[in-house]
Amino acid sequence: MKNNMKKKLNIIVLILITGLVLYFSLKDNFNEIINQIFTMNLWYLLLAFIFLFLFWIFRTYPMYSFCKKIKPNFKFLSAFQLVLRTQFFNAITPFATGGQPYQIYFLKKVGLDYAESTSVVLENFIVYQIALVLLGLIALITNHAFHIFNKVHLLQYLITLGFIINTLIIVLMFIVAFSKKINKFLIKCGITILTKLKLVKDKEKKLNEWYQNITKFNESAKLLLKDKSNFISNIIYNFIALACLYLIPLFVLYAMGDHYSLNPGITIVTSAYIMIIGSFVPIPGGTGGLEFGFVQFYGHFVTGSVLKAMMLVWRFITYYFGMIVGALALNIKKVK
Repeated sequence: MKNNMKKKLNIIVLILITGLVLYFSLKDNFNEIINQIFTMNLWYLLLAFIFLFLFWIFRTYPMYSFCKKIKPNFKFLSAFQLVLRTQFFNAITPFATGGQPYQIYFLKKVGLDYAESTSVVLENFIVYQIALVLLGLIALITNHAFHIFNKVHLLQYLITLGFIINTLIIVLMFIVAFSKKINKFLIKCGITILTKLKLVKDKEKKLNEWYQNITKFNESAKLLLKDKSNFISNIIYNFIALACLYLIPLFVLYAMGDHYSLNPGITIVTSAYIMIIGSFVPIPGGTGGLEFGFVQFYGHFVTGSVLKAMMLVWRFITYYFGMIVGALALNIKKVK
């Protein structure tokens, strides 16, 4: 009941923030923006959707390879289905925190135990975070070398903060994955609190159960990391996936008839900055923060109704469309 209430609240917040974003985006030059959207070149728009599809495909490979190490008969289609469903849960929860619990639940249903599925999800998250930080680092170095965004001081501080936070998350995930002592300490604190709240009756029995799970979890994590070439290749897959995602604004702008204001390199750097900011906006989908960052950074190259229309179409493709596809994937029954 509480989870349903939380989901409903998140969706209400999302609708309200989206409404505000649409209002402030459209209130000054509504007709021009709508005209820009409805006169787009459909072939370039299709290319934007193809790159979103490529993003999903390359995000699927790491999940597939990690699962196959533990469950050899795990299917690529199952991993792809999971990636699509994760889009929905990430979209409706703050900081995209809903995806990982659902992934653990899904993997448990297809045959992995909780320790194995948790280690797979954690390793998958780590390789994604490493790719995100690497692209962010490249963006920072590129901007420092070519002075692309010199005048955006507040956003530069947010970029630095976002880069630090995402790096610390990687360190924390490695600690959780491989430090049995810290995991045991955290579990002991949690079980002690639950015992005092009378939610756990037999403290020692519950501790022993969790300690066994921790041992298996750490063993699974070490097994996954033991294959270093696989670990590195999964970082590369995520790197390519993010590059595909970051290039979508370029094709949206091309669809609007502007082939000169942006190039692939500038687009990837700019999108990397926006995503680093959006990763710590505490609203489902980073709504509000991502749109603000998009207008501020891409406003260096594009202005007026083209910029607003570009932002709205980009946001629909990369966020709302993924949410819709994820919701549809949740309702597709497994065909035996």
